[in-house]
Amino acid sequence: MSSSSDAISPSLAASNSGRKEPSTIFLIAGAVLLAISTILLFVTGSEADPARNFSGWIVGVSFWVSIIIGMLFITMIWYLFDSGWSIVMRRQVEHAFAATPWLLVCFLPIIALVVLDPGSAKVAWTWLGHAKMSPGGHGSVEQDVLYQAKSGYLNYGALLIRFFGVFAVWIVLTQCFRKWSLKMDETGDHKYVHWARKLSAAGIPLCAAATTIAAIDWFKSMNYHWFSTMYGVWFFAASMRAGLAAIVLAMFWQSRRDGGLKGILKPAHAYLMGCIMLAFTIFWAYISFSQFFLIYSANIPEETFWYNMRELTEEGMKNSWFVISRLLIYGYFFVPFLWLLFYTNKFGWRIIAAASYILVFHLIDLYWNILPQELVGEHHEIFTRGFSIMPVDILTWLGTGCIFLWAYLKSSNQYRPIPIRDPRILESLNPNE
Repeated sequence: MSSSSDAISPSLAASNSGRKEPSTIFLIAGAVLLAISTILLFVTGSEADPARNFSGWIVGVSFWVSIIIGMLFITMIWYLFDSGWSIVMRRQVEHAFAATPWLLVCFLPIIALVVLDPGSAKVAWTWLGHAKMSPGGHGSVEQDVLYQAKSGYLNYGALLIRFFGVFAVWIVLTQCFRKWSLKMDETGDHKYVHWARKLSAAGIPLCAAATTIAAIDWFKSMNYHWFSTMYGVWFFAASMRAGLAAIVLAMFWQSRRDGGLKGILKPAHAYLMGCIMLAFTIFWAYISFSQFFLIYSANIPEETFWYNMRELTEEGMKNSWFVISRLLIYGYFFVPFLWLLFYTNKFGWRIIAAASYILVFHLIDLYWNILPQELVGEHHEIFTRGFSIMPVDILTWLGTGCIFLWAYLKSSNQYRPIPIRDPRILESLNPNE
């Protein structure tokens, strides 16, 4: 069987012999930052809000996990629709997939805290502590009728099973796609493309279920009284936006790197990525508005309180989350939507600016979804946690990001920048807008 590499230039078919980027420094930095953050997680915390560091850790790690989720979904979509234009970009996604098992490791400190003391006040999942005051301050969690109705799902054993289960789905899918693509580089056997396409057909519903479970367990269950059928779809949409933006930034970096995608990427690749980014910007807004509209229309206290926390204080005044709410509407939807509508903004520095902007607002979106929580004061008064940025948030986000970059760079240094023996590589090297 003749391989696709026979028809491309020797420089492209060669191994990744360009300048190697240092990666070990990111591993060391990530380990140090996460070690400091872990110490802060276990030994610090205010009396008024002891679970704040726990929530901040989830924000920091979930940001990078969501990028992998978005990349995984777009990879499966590319395979299913046989997207020839995407082949040269797919290897950058496969490099990032090397980070997936390490993201599980980055999550382990909060799981360790849960295992060691599920009822600790430092654990933001209040339903794990049956003796804790229930949301609203009326009795304990174990006496809460709403908790009792959901206890078959919200319990310690099921949480751990689901946690490792969703990561098992993500790890198996990402490592299969990565391994098969690299194997095809070695053998030229196109059976790996067919395997990947079949796995994608099964992988999309599996990944959708895993993503929904993660959104419910990690974020939504912090306010376990709340109910929404749209929340898993919101996390999917947010992850897609983050994953696409990260791919664009990786493309930009590799296109200026000797031994990377320099001279390979065409303007059409950026344009097509810009179109998909625009589509998911609209989809994210549609899902976010649909969730709000359904809850607003139903006007059920068990649902409306979630939005009330993000707008009003207990005295009825506008709180700090009100500003973030408006910022997400105008800044995270209207600005990138209007920007990406224009043809010229899907190229060069303009699409790089859009991708960077989306990632910044994705982090703000995670803050807005995770941090607000009803807390019970010393005298049983109810108050909502306000917006703040704590050292644990920064350390966890940076530390996990360093681990992510280490895994990406290590893979990038070891393997070719493009899947040279993919059957549609020539089509991808010469795409049409």
